[in-house]
Amino acid sequence: MMNYIWGGMLIVGIVYGMITGNMQAVTDAVISSSKEAVTLGISMLGIVAFWNGLMEVAQEAGIIRGLAEIIAPVMRFLFPQIPQGHRAMDAMSTNFVANILGLGWAATPAGLRAMSDLEQLERERGNMEYADAETAGGLQAGKARTASNEMCTFLVMNISSLQLIPVNIIAYRSQYGSANPTAVIMPAIVATAASTVVAVIYCKGMDWKKKNKPR
Repeated sequence: MMNYIWGGMLIVGIVYGMITGNMQAVTDAVISSSKEAVTLGISMLGIVAFWNGLMEVAQEAGIIRGLAEIIAPVMRFLFPQIPQGHRAMDAMSTNFVANILGLGWAATPAGLRAMSDLEQLERERGNMEYADAETAGGLQAGKARTASNEMCTFLVMNISSLQLIPVNIIAYRSQYGSANPTAVIMPAIVATAASTVVAVIYCKGMDWKKKNKPR
């Protein structure tokens, strides 16, 4: 969908430039924007490498594990049906910690691993239908996979995640010459804290609705 939206915007802009006789301005904008995109990409590459490296150091030093243990009560509250000590809980905790620290790039691998572990958990429970008959152990091919309650909760919490240090925004503001790139920290904390509270209420509300749904 986003491809169609961006493609449509580009086409409309080019056509409008042709109609109004401003093709030179369109050409200049394309060239300058392309140059700026490359410059920004190189700048962000260094920041990504730095923070991902820092995340790896924190993992090796046991800092991430320690932070994951701190949020363990919250994780048990959000995912009470996941067996204690299950590897999915470790992956989700790592993902949440990385997101809270603003390390979205480092959070992605843990998030993918968490979804895979949650899928395996559903396979163990026997609750998930699979499209691939061989992978599903002989179930009828063509059936759609169904996301589990834990998967949906994890996704919602991941999108709304609290961020203490919005690294991406700080980097963008610094790149574009902001006088105080870190001024966004407090507004970001307030905004993401509010979104996280709403996400928790929503997830727990849906859990209650599902449990009390007439059979």
